[in-house]
Amino acid sequence: MGGAQRGEKKRRQAEADRRLAAAGISVPPKRNRTPLIVVAVVLVVAVVIGVTVLLNNRNSSSVTPTYTATASGAVVTAGNGPVTIDTYEDFLCPQCERFEERYGNDIVTALNNGQITVRFHTIAILDPSTTPPGYSTRAANAALCAVPAGIYPAYREKLFAEQPPESGAGLTNQQLIDFGTQLGATGDFATCVNNGTNSAAVTAETNTAAADPALQTNGQFGTPTVAVKGVKIDLNNTNWLKDAIAAGR
Repeated sequence: MGGAQRGEKKRRQAEADRRLAAAGISVPPKRNRTPLIVVAVVLVVAVVIGVTVLLNNRNSSSVTPTYTATASGAVVTAGNGPVTIDTYEDFLCPQCERFEERYGNDIVTALNNGQITVRFHTIAILDPSTTPPGYSTRAANAALCAVPAGIYPAYREKLFAEQPPESGAGLTNQQLIDFGTQLGATGDFATCVNNGTNSAAVTAETNTAAADPALQTNGQFGTPTVAVKGVKIDLNNTNWLKDAIAAGR
């Protein structure tokens, strides 16, 4: 379209607008597509940034533990905060692994900050779920061996990160020993793992936990189970840790 034609079209449009205005009919402003394009671009960029942040958070490294850990039987006590939290976990339990993935960093941060004391009850209720049976006890024993070896926090995380499926044979003793070697275990960690030094303590702790009515739901005990100041909590409450810390202030 030439300049003269464009000019004539604008003149006719302006004249029509004046007639409509004179008749009391409002004339909507001409729609400008540029802002819509800009908005669309901004939205796309925002989505890309949001996905990137989500992935970065999901793949972010775990918080480095600085707390100390001691063991008595099959119970590992960590931290010295005013609120005592008891966790009951089986290293073959998929729900325990998901619990660790969801709350692990928050718990370690609270331990590092001296806000809580955690008693990790190392139990084995899923021994029958591997072929041959017994991996839960072997993994629990290895975790307890990691306490005197000076690597418990990292070793515990490693067991969940490398959790085998319930239907398989589980990790071998050599694999459990190799984890310790990779993490810098001191002392005779391999002998502790191979001899099942803590296995009897694991069995005793498992039986005690399973028989405690305060830890049961509808007469059943399962993992993970968490108690705050001796009271079992509802893990559907995702603010349970924040609430526990707040109550201890």
